[in-house]
Amino acid sequence: MTVRVQAAPFDYGAECARFAAGVAGAGAVVTFAGVVRDNDAGTLKRMVIEHYPAMTEKALTAIVGQARARWPLCDCLIIHRYGALVPGEMIMMVATAARHRAAAFGAAEFLMDYLKSRAPFWKREITSDGGAAWVESRSEDEGALRRWN
Repeated sequence: MTVRVQAAPFDYGAECARFAAGVAGAGAVVTFAGVVRDNDAGTLKRMVIEHYPAMTEKALTAIVGQARARWPLCDCLIIHRYGALVPGEMIMMVATAARHRAAAFGAAEFLMDYLKSRAPFWKREITSDGGAAWVESRSEDEGALRRWN
């Protein structure tokens, strides 16, 4: 189990290959990458992601523990970035490995839903017209999270 919260970009392909190479006994590896997307108006200049390091790492480690309690995982990885990111940059990735695909997919979806709705990150969008707004939780994301209760 690895949780990394970092400002630096990561190489998604290299991270996937390293993760897959290190999981003994797995019959399935599932990966997902979240990317900064432009806003509907096409004016997003950057997204600034803030967090409190000790709080964030503790919360992410706890959610990984919940995933491991629900599914028989061989391993899992979360990488989440903070700082200023521009459209097209990767924000985060999740990788899960299990003996069977259902567990790997289920755990990956669970972790992604948590990261989208509950992980202690605060995101602010800065637009090309000088505007700034905090990103609020979407009802679709809340709905996705409810299925795990």
